[in-house]
Amino acid sequence: MKTVAIAGTGLIGASFGLALRKAGFNGAIIGVSSDRAIAEAVAAGAVDRGAPLAEAAAQADLIFLSQTIGRILDTVRHLDQLVKPGALVTDAGSTKCEIVDAAMQNIARCQFLGGHPMAGKEKRGASAASADLFQGQTWALTPVEAADMETPAAIEFRDWLKRIGARVLALDCDEHDRIVSLTSHLPQLASTALAATLAERLREGQASVAGSGLMDMTRLALSSYDIWRDILATNSDHIDRALARYIQELEHIRENLRTRQLQEEFSRGAGFAEGVRRRP
Repeated sequence: MKTVAIAGTGLIGASFGLALRKAGFNGAIIGVSSDRAIAEAVAAGAVDRGAPLAEAAAQADLIFLSQTIGRILDTVRHLDQLVKPGALVTDAGSTKCEIVDAAMQNIARCQFLGGHPMAGKEKRGASAASADLFQGQTWALTPVEAADMETPAAIEFRDWLKRIGARVLALDCDEHDRIVSLTSHLPQLASTALAATLAERLREGQASVAGSGLMDMTRLALSSYDIWRDILATNSDHIDRALARYIQELEHIRENLRTRQLQEEFSRGAGFAEGVRRRP
C-alpha cells in the first residue's frame, strides 16, 4: 500500500491519516474534501495534499470514505470508473446495509469492504483529530462473504488497523446495524430526548442544581443533527424496535416508582454498566 486517499477529512478521516503516520506509514496520503477542510487537514499533518476525487482515486491503493452516509452513498455510485484495479475501497459509515448494497451494485473494478470505526468525539473537523482515536476501539468490518477478509488488499488493510491499535471485528451488515441501533443510536436519541425535555422544563439557571450525572447523560446531545440525519434514515427499522423496547422499559419504571420491583432493574442495569466498564 503506497497511496491512501481519504474522502472526507473531518474528525474520523483526519484521525485515520494521523494514525497511519504514527504507525509508520510513509506513503502518500491524499485528501478529498472542501478547500477549507483540506487546509485544516494539511495543517494537522493528516494528509499531504488535496485533490479531486478522480485524481486521488486513480492513484490510491486504499480509498477510505469518511463522509456522511449520504455522501458515501453518492461517492460509491460514481467511484467504479475512477479506481485502479486491485485497490480496496472501505468506509466509516455508521450504518452498513445500504452502503454495502450500493457498493455491491456499483463497484466491480476493485474490492469494497464495509467498515465502521467505533470511535469519535462531539467535536468535528481535523483540528479535533487524534492519532490515538482508534486505540483500543472496535473497528467493525462487514464482508459480504468470509473470503472478502482474505484478499491481499483486505489482509494488508486489517494489518494497518491493528497497527493503529484498533480491535477488528467482522460482522454481517444487518447484525451490525441491529447492534449499533442499541449501543449507539439509542443512547444518542435518549440523550437528545433528555436534553430537549429539560430545555422545556427548566428555567434559566435551574440546570445548575445538578450533579455530574446531568453532564454525563447529556454529553451525546451535543452531537450534530447533520451527522445523525442519514444514520437515522438508513437504520430506521432497527432504531424503531430499539426505541419501542426502551419506551416499554421506561413505562415499566414509571408504573413501579412506588414498588420494590425496580430493584431488579437497578441490579440488572448496574451489572451491564459494570461489564461495559470492564471491557478490555
